[in-house]
Amino acid sequence: MIYKNFQNLKLSALGMGTMRLPVISGDDSCVDQEAVNQMTSCAIQSGINYFDTAWGYHSGQSELAIGRALAAYPRESFYLADKFPGYDLSNMGKAKEIFEKQLEKCGVEYFDFYLFHNVCELNINQYLDRSYGTYAYLLEQKKNGRIRHLGFSAHGSCEVIERFLEAYGEAMEFCQLQINYLDWDFQEARKKVELLRKHGIPVWVMEPLRGGSLASLKPEHEARLRALRPDETIPAWAFRFLQSIPDVTVTLSGMSNLEQLKQNIATFETDKPLNETEMATLLSIAEEMVKKIALPCTACRYCTSHCPQGLNIPSLLALYNEHAFSNGGFIAPMAVSAIEEDKRPNACIGCRSCEAVCPQQIKISEAMADFSKMLGL
Repeated sequence: MIYKNFQNLKLSALGMGTMRLPVISGDDSCVDQEAVNQMTSCAIQSGINYFDTAWGYHSGQSELAIGRALAAYPRESFYLADKFPGYDLSNMGKAKEIFEKQLEKCGVEYFDFYLFHNVCELNINQYLDRSYGTYAYLLEQKKNGRIRHLGFSAHGSCEVIERFLEAYGEAMEFCQLQINYLDWDFQEARKKVELLRKHGIPVWVMEPLRGGSLASLKPEHEARLRALRPDETIPAWAFRFLQSIPDVTVTLSGMSNLEQLKQNIATFETDKPLNETEMATLLSIAEEMVKKIALPCTACRYCTSHCPQGLNIPSLLALYNEHAFSNGGFIAPMAVSAIEEDKRPNACIGCRSCEAVCPQQIKISEAMADFSKMLGL
């Protein structure tokens, strides 16, 4: 197992995420405890020492499951991360209540790592509103030793992350981002990493395989990669990409069975970053994957000055592309819900003034109508 230095700790480069644990009869809320115990045992024996859970994973059952599994091992032999569930605005003001319950569910007296969960457009104002007491309470727990290291995860834009760091950056020790070779440019992961580098904050990675969608590729894409590294598996390419980013400390993978775990452990036995040719090839494949579905908006903003509704069309098209490419998901609905109602895609009146000046000749009005339908607006 590769290990990375973080302050005075040695963390396994591969961490075990617990958002996609094995379940019984396809019921996400019914975690297979025996299988989780087996996976945890394999992880620890193979050198994984970082485990990540959250309040909402598996309808609240993830914390219980990993807590039971880790109870068989000395507390000092592993690092456990949990998060304050600010993705649900009804939890604001409940930091103490939730934190105490999380410790109880996990069966521990402290968390090695604790995060503000999912800083994004939907909750940034509430996270920054100190009247809720979230920031003050978590700092108090760190002072008391019940949080050893404090950080945050983010699905929001660079602008949202910057706002969060301006307010709380001095206390943030790490940041967890969605990074993979597809989202390196598509979701501006590259820019987010650069922003964190500027602030001196190390990076944790979530969704390295984008929910499993990068575990296999089209035959022609797989052939191009195998020509470069004949013995490398397709999932391993996603991890080698992350090994090529020096800012990355821990890569979390939500493995749902023992075989996936063993395959990923085998990959992280060695550190094999990509060379320039391999990196260029992988990113060109990502670009081809996105272009087949995404609209070619370049954010030139010619359209915005011609929109009588004052819509931020480039931003809406970026969210449309994410939603269309992912075939759903939570990122676009979450971001759109934070936009004023009269600036959402359903506010488009179909006048096509924007289309008359679009250099890419995008049928924007049709995209807005399609997006509205996708979101049920």
